[in-house]
Amino acid sequence: MRTRLFSLLVLCGFITLSFAQRTTQTLKDHWKFTNEDVQDAYKIEYDDSSWQTVSIPHDWAIFGPFDRKHDLQEVAITQNMEKQASVKTGRTGGLPYVGIGWYRTTFEVPEGKEAQLLFDGAMSEAEVYVNGEKVCFWPWGYNSFHCNVTPHLNRSGKNILAVRLENKPESSRWYPGAGLYRNVHLITTNKVHIPVWGTFITTPHISKDFAAIKIQTRINNTENKEVLIETQILSPKGEIVSTQKNSRKIHHEQPFEQHFIVNEPLLWSPETPNLYQAVSTLYFQGEKIDSYTTSFGIRKIEFIANKGFYLNGEKRKFQGVCNHHDLGPLGAAVNESALRHQLNLLKDMGCDAIRTAHNMPTPELVNLCDEMGFMMIIEAFDEWDIAKCKNGYHRFFNEWAEKDLINMIHNYRNNPSVIMWSIGNEVPTQCNPVGYKVASFLQDICHREDPTRPVTCGMDQVSCVLDN
Repeated sequence: MRTRLFSLLVLCGFITLSFAQRTTQTLKDHWKFTNEDVQDAYKIEYDDSSWQTVSIPHDWAIFGPFDRKHDLQEVAITQNMEKQASVKTGRTGGLPYVGIGWYRTTFEVPEGKEAQLLFDGAMSEAEVYVNGEKVCFWPWGYNSFHCNVTPHLNRSGKNILAVRLENKPESSRWYPGAGLYRNVHLITTNKVHIPVWGTFITTPHISKDFAAIKIQTRINNTENKEVLIETQILSPKGEIVSTQKNSRKIHHEQPFEQHFIVNEPLLWSPETPNLYQAVSTLYFQGEKIDSYTTSFGIRKIEFIANKGFYLNGEKRKFQGVCNHHDLGPLGAAVNESALRHQLNLLKDMGCDAIRTAHNMPTPELVNLCDEMGFMMIIEAFDEWDIAKCKNGYHRFFNEWAEKDLINMIHNYRNNPSVIMWSIGNEVPTQCNPVGYKVASFLQDICHREDPTRPVTCGMDQVSCVLDN
């Protein structure tokens, strides 16, 4: 889950969240941007003074101009049983999302600190450079990813961050947005630390009297030496309701495991979106070196054959919508205020559930669903290994599908709003005689990384699925 760290400080164009020996800076301002494919833009000495100054999140395509030529696609829509291709327009809003964009900014990291860059989403085929060196590549524009940039840092001054993004023609069936349309974070820690998405909280037992809580915490760079973790569970009112203090050695990257009892738990539901926090403080060689806060909820989900879905022991039906990621005329750049307004409108019409059609959502949406009380089906892909769009995700599926699912699940498996994973939407693979093997491959990854939730897939070709 998205880590919630305290002590909000706005400084020099950054939003800085600091807690103990960890700092998180959301890199919002002082970015330079160009829509040109500049060959040397990743180099330290490149002069970007003529580029446009922008703030992140930023969607370059929403500024237009609208034109029919921007989204002409000659395709046969298989979902509509079309056999021959014909010219289609309007599928991506007539906006100029196709193209290449470069972003550049600077950041600083104190001596002796480790540094990670966390991208909540970058559209798309992101190439990330620090001080002229390529540090990572992530093709799927809807997913969050992070890069360890510690080996590439300049400790004596500013570091140059450059990001190249490219949207190819016919890469999407709807408006994807373009650019660094979600937030970018710089996370600095000590060498021994809890990594990004480093906790996994489950609730093996829930009753009115008590809830059993299990927290698994990954710790990096211990070199098989003993560490100590003190974790406090805070109630929705901020009161300490359970504490554990344990020490052990970390072997073969196995997570540090702690167990808690919370008496008379306040359960999470759409009507009562109660949120707890687990505050884990890490000690190494007698020193406090890290602190990590995870928000979670206590709730029980059950899918019972011939009966239906049960939340906290009560049967209910989803009153839900399939919600695309963009914000209409505001574009794809994430805007928490606009998302909250959208969710309030949905609440007013009786909605209590959202399926993220048909991609991984922004963290702000999932956190708001936790807070405001929406159940979620988080969906991963719109195509697998067989194309819907000429330049769609099928180009990356074989190499990247497992990596993408792992990131998605690790990012959101602590969020109580999430009650199910969806591995795809109307994928052409459903009509492949061996398509079931692909579905099983993806389902197994979900169950391996998160045994607590079921897995579904949005299928539209009933005969194919029944015969497969």
